[in-house]
Amino acid sequence: MAAVNAYPPGGTFLDTLKVSFTNVPVDKEKDNAVATTEFLEAAESLTTLFDVLGSMAFNPVKGDMLGNVKKIRERQLAAPAESTTLQDLVINELKTKKHTATEGLVWLVRGLDFTCIALSQNLALPTEELAASFRNAYGNTLKPHHSFLIKPVFSAAMSACPYRKDFYIKLGEDPEKVAEELRVWLAALEKIIAILKGFLDRKEAKW
Repeated sequence: MAAVNAYPPGGTFLDTLKVSFTNVPVDKEKDNAVATTEFLEAAESLTTLFDVLGSMAFNPVKGDMLGNVKKIRERQLAAPAESTTLQDLVINELKTKKHTATEGLVWLVRGLDFTCIALSQNLALPTEELAASFRNAYGNTLKPHHSFLIKPVFSAAMSACPYRKDFYIKLGEDPEKVAEELRVWLAALEKIIAILKGFLDRKEAKW
């Protein structure tokens, strides 16, 4: 099957995202509270990148992230008034002695961190292939938390990465525009990941 370009004419892949991490509200006045709805939509949008990578091997990676989005959204729907920000959602869920959504957020942040590190490294090293960038990122993020049954599934996905020249051309006609827009998107994602990792490390977010 012929590869389909993942961008509109004259645009880039990032134009196809329903919500970008650059548009996720973060309330600095409220200890960097991250808006739940926009964050989940931005995370869902990011998973379409795995379709562009074009291998069935990435389906478990995508499925894992979407499964964690679902856990968080179910808690948000069950208690909307207590879940407008991710921090409120976690604290209020833990008060009920449950941690399904909180655990989902921990894993989702790890998955986003993995993707962010892989792409940031690949952009910073113009001669490095995607497989190497994704493998390095996996070793630093998800791998230490995965069981011996899951590790081979994710390792297979890393090996199935397309060549960088084939990947970036699917993201837009103008390589410089693609790289610039990706950097802005990844910087916004990196900032949100840092906020959430800091919060999830706190005592109040533990179960």
